[in-house]
Amino acid sequence: MSSPRLASSRTTRLALAGGLVAVLGLGAALYGLGDRSNGGACPLSAATAARVAPLARGEVAALQVSAAPKPAPAITFTGPDGQPRTLADLKGRTLLLNLWATWCAPCKAEMPALDRLQGELGAQDFEVVALNLDTRNPDRPPRWMTENGITRLAYYSDPAGRALPALQQGGDVVGLPTTFLIDPAGCEIGVMKGPAEWASEDALTLLRAALGRG
Repeated sequence: MSSPRLASSRTTRLALAGGLVAVLGLGAALYGLGDRSNGGACPLSAATAARVAPLARGEVAALQVSAAPKPAPAITFTGPDGQPRTLADLKGRTLLLNLWATWCAPCKAEMPALDRLQGELGAQDFEVVALNLDTRNPDRPPRWMTENGITRLAYYSDPAGRALPALQQGGDVVGLPTTFLIDPAGCEIGVMKGPAEWASEDALTLLRAALGRG
């Protein structure tokens, strides 16, 4: 039979242990350690990622689909009307955010496919946002688009060079072109590092699945 002093000591240890578990649980909740799905920030995006992942094949096999979608970086750029825009301004539709520049040969090579993709799927629920990163000769990129028959893509630009450093901080951008698939909640579903044939049947099938168009 244990003495009252031993029983009291055991009770104290159990209470301290219980308090420590509670504190650790609170810390996990606050810092996301207990939820690898990032459900707090992007609660519905994991389902879209799961729907898209099996379709990353063929011409879009290099798309890295995230098992735990995260909010897209808060970047600022210039919209087609010359006014400041952010990705948050474009929430409510699925975006294919493509980073390109006129000094990037692979970027220019894939622009016609992105233009055809916008013509094929562009609607209230989807837009190809081709963000130009040239910081010199501001007239050159839109002139290049016109000369090469890129007519369906709106002209988004970042002449101040603010967007690329912000995107590089996340580790997803190591070169150009880089393309992000972003859902209507503003969460990253996947990233393509390098060029792709975005007007291919593989790409159309994947993006229709992301849009829930079947």
